[in-house]
Amino acid sequence: MKATSALRGPLTLLFLALCGCAAASCDPAGRGRTTECVAPANPGGGWDLTCRAVARVLPELGLSPGAMRVINLPGAGGGVAFANAVAQRGNDSSVLYAASPATTLRLAQGQFGHLTAQDVRWVGSVGAEYGILAVRNDSPWRSLGDLVEAWRLDPESLIVSGGSAVAGQDHMKILLLARRARIDPRRIRYVAFDGGGEAMTALLGGFVDVFSGEASEVEGQVEAGDVRVLAVLSGERLGGLLAGVPTARESGYDLEWITWRGFYVPGEVPDSAYDRWAEALDRLNESEPWQRAQAENRLRPFSMSGPQFEAFVMQQVREFREMSREIGLLR
Repeated sequence: MKATSALRGPLTLLFLALCGCAAASCDPAGRGRTTECVAPANPGGGWDLTCRAVARVLPELGLSPGAMRVINLPGAGGGVAFANAVAQRGNDSSVLYAASPATTLRLAQGQFGHLTAQDVRWVGSVGAEYGILAVRNDSPWRSLGDLVEAWRLDPESLIVSGGSAVAGQDHMKILLLARRARIDPRRIRYVAFDGGGEAMTALLGGFVDVFSGEASEVEGQVEAGDVRVLAVLSGERLGGLLAGVPTARESGYDLEWITWRGFYVPGEVPDSAYDRWAEALDRLNESEPWQRAQAENRLRPFSMSGPQFEAFVMQQVREFREMSREIGLLR
């Protein structure tokens, strides 16, 4: 199956019309002008929560001149916001755009049309979540090994739910596990829901067998005793309520999924402004108010900025492109 291009023909014109929110050009060094954080989705999701948390703490620390506005610009899985940065904001130093692996995955699959990761400048990350695989507490599977064994016997008998679209990050986690377990990814039954909350409701209601999501999405259900997490997709075990859950690697499957939260700026922003944004995020990550905000938003530390972060993103795009080819999403 070949990934489709999301920004072509009339849809491109629609994007440009939606992205016509002109903002005064300003400098994040502190010249008294308002800055903005663009969340490429409606209120309530991870991008929006990241923007709102950063928009609260940066001014509190004196790292942003005056107030910082949050602008919601949903559409095309982040494509509308990405097109806005490229086509409308150019060298505008006043704006940050929220991003995550959902952004780099779509770029890797060519779902933003002719736009690429090189069209913007990647500034830094401010935290991360880790992927998990979970089942209902009354499920017969007590471990990831139990699940995979049953899955191998009859792959099409199990249904997986996730809060991302087909070929999105929740789907990719389960496809990669299937690949590692030598199960034909084409036989995997995945049901996409509009967010992790709906996907979890489907699991609890018995409509699906497995939930593919993030650690923060299951902690409440784990505490209530409704859900059993079979594996965390991190390099080492997580703390808190999930401290006793083994990693996928401990269970014999070399699989990690880090959902970082970070930002990019328009591609023509000068080096001086780019460096100031990177420094501001470094100082934010080191601050006590941000560490409290991370705890409130169930984020774990994941700090990277400037050229190091840019190199990390480019490498992730390459890896996601290869993964997508590996499991048949790209030719």
